[in-house]
Amino acid sequence: MSDKLVIIPTYNEKENVEAIIRAALSVDGTFDVLIVDDSSPDGTNEIVTHLIPEFNGRLHLEIRTVKDGLGRAYVHGFKWALKNNYAFIFEMDADFSHNPTDLPRLFQALADGADVAIGSRYSNGVNVVNWPMNRVLMSYFASKYVRIITNLPVHDATAGFVGYRAEVLKTLNLDKIQFKGYGFQIEMKYKSWVKKFSIKEVPIIFTDRTLGESKISSDIIGEAVFGVISLRLRNLLGKL
Repeated sequence: MSDKLVIIPTYNEKENVEAIIRAALSVDGTFDVLIVDDSSPDGTNEIVTHLIPEFNGRLHLEIRTVKDGLGRAYVHGFKWALKNNYAFIFEMDADFSHNPTDLPRLFQALADGADVAIGSRYSNGVNVVNWPMNRVLMSYFASKYVRIITNLPVHDATAGFVGYRAEVLKTLNLDKIQFKGYGFQIEMKYKSWVKKFSIKEVPIIFTDRTLGESKISSDIIGEAVFGVISLRLRNLLGKL
């Protein structure tokens, strides 16, 4: 068993799930994978179940019966990772927008002393491929907005390609993580920073999905915009 776990949440990812599993497990042979599937009706979890015996204990599946957001899926995965004594826990999308070959670079940042390693689209210019300009601008300025409101010293606050030392997840109260989409990604980074954990951004190239459908919605965007103000106020009031 590895001490490194990659959590990949899925919902209707039958086009991508086998390929992303094989890619993540073949990077250097040292990462395990946990798929957290929200009872996909397209058969995603059946594909994973079929693959499990092939990988000799390195591939795991958790099926959630309630689809209540990306953040909840990751919290489920984080708790599973801690219960199973992983030291380094990574989150990654299923659609290849995050390149599995960047996983060793995120791990190296943690091995070099960082508590949180962010696969960052904006720490070295704007490194996004195949996104329409309105999505690029929205994402880029969302991170600027977060930085202005919270003082969080991160260029890509909404990044979803992140590695954590287990100590970070043990320290944060996972049951009190409130937000689900972009807001969840911001909340995790902000609370880690407030707790004085060190954060390092690792430049990556983000490539938009080519198969399957994006899960972004106006509700997710709204949560991020107003959630940032809520996070800042709760911290000022000592209630974070």
